[in-house]
Amino acid sequence: MSAVAHRFAVFGHPIAHTLSPEIHRAFAAQCGIRLSYEAIDATPEQFPEAVRRFFAEGGLGANVTLPHKGAACLLADEHTAMAGRCGTANVLTPLVGGRIEAHNTDGDGMVRDITERHSLDLRGHNALLLGAGGAARGVAWALMDAGVDTLTIVNRSPEKADELADAIGEPERAHTRYWEDLANLGSFDLIVNATSAGVVGGGLDLPTHLVGNRALCYDLCYGAAASGFVGWAKAAHAKYIHDGLGMLIETAADAFERWHGRRPDTDPVYAVLRERYG
Repeated sequence: MSAVAHRFAVFGHPIAHTLSPEIHRAFAAQCGIRLSYEAIDATPEQFPEAVRRFFAEGGLGANVTLPHKGAACLLADEHTAMAGRCGTANVLTPLVGGRIEAHNTDGDGMVRDITERHSLDLRGHNALLLGAGGAARGVAWALMDAGVDTLTIVNRSPEKADELADAIGEPERAHTRYWEDLANLGSFDLIVNATSAGVVGGGLDLPTHLVGNRALCYDLCYGAAASGFVGWAKAAHAKYIHDGLGMLIETAADAFERWHGRRPDTDPVYAVLRERYG
């Protein structure tokens, strides 16, 4: 079959840093599948048309990253239960008749990385979620489903945090605080950085007392984009610190299985990339 018939891509802005093409090619090599996987830089204004053109030209699947996850959900004609619940999507799949399906693998990928790869139990944790954008929405419900006791959502724009908490609809467990309140909050067992600060630049300026004695600090980004948060967590003496490399690989595996019907082995890919990026 032609390369066009096996064409896949990831859309983002910026996108040059992405490891998704390498990950999907490694999965394809495992499974004996020939494919083309490219990174496509599209501004928010360009994104909807770029996606439609990609599928019209034979694209068979697209991953979506910052800042397009909300827009990806909006442009889709059909939504899986997870995408509908989150209101964001990181996987787009073409359907018969030119329709597009949206799905979100972020939350499942993150929880699987934490609980299976790193053998950490999330049940009973009091969690702090930094950010309320597309990345945060993608993981918030998964944290709730994984059994965190409470989820405190903090965002620089409090309206977005309130919208996310309202959408979750469990006020006894999921609630919001103002970013300015961080200095007065207690400590947490789990701190998840879902902000875009590491990608677009700018520090978080977080107080170290947020980190509990046995806290897990987890950044949804990886590599250089996670270095600021990871450095802060080390300075705060967090017991467990992980970036989002494993999450990226797990979410990619979910998309790959959705498109190809075969589940790749993520551990070898993780080992190679972790050795490279530390």
